[in-house]
Amino acid sequence: MSYISRISLDDSNLPPPTPEIDQERKVAIFDLLESNSFTLPARDEAAPPKGPYQLELSIRDRRLVFDLTTEGKVKAAEFHLSLGPFRQVVKDYFQICESYFEAVKTLPPSQIETIDMARRGIHNEGARVLQERLNGKADIDEQTARRLFTLICVLHFGG
Repeated sequence: MSYISRISLDDSNLPPPTPEIDQERKVAIFDLLESNSFTLPARDEAAPPKGPYQLELSIRDRRLVFDLTTEGKVKAAEFHLSLGPFRQVVKDYFQICESYFEAVKTLPPSQIETIDMARRGIHNEGARVLQERLNGKADIDEQTARRLFTLICVLHFGG
């Protein structure tokens, strides 16, 4: 029962996403809901509310906000993370994605594959940073971290 069953992005203050960003967002949400692992650790020796959890991701006051409730609408947790540790990796990720989207239009498969490998490497780095930032707040596996990092990028795009 330690997983995310519903996810929403509060992007009300952001510009509309590009078609590429919108597609990345849809795929990340779909994949995340298909399979994820999200566990809240005990705090002060008290067990956290049981999942599954509903997650709202947003950026407020230049901070990434994870707002979690149970399916019964009971507040499970809320934590705010500084965007600072994500800035460079998000910037690098957007640059390599832009290169990738351009490459698929004109370059041969071998060059596209090289760019895609670099893109995956940067994506993995972003997921690692997220796991580090969530340490002690939530435990997530690598695939969940990768998908959440994609959603952070979507929010950061306009934030």
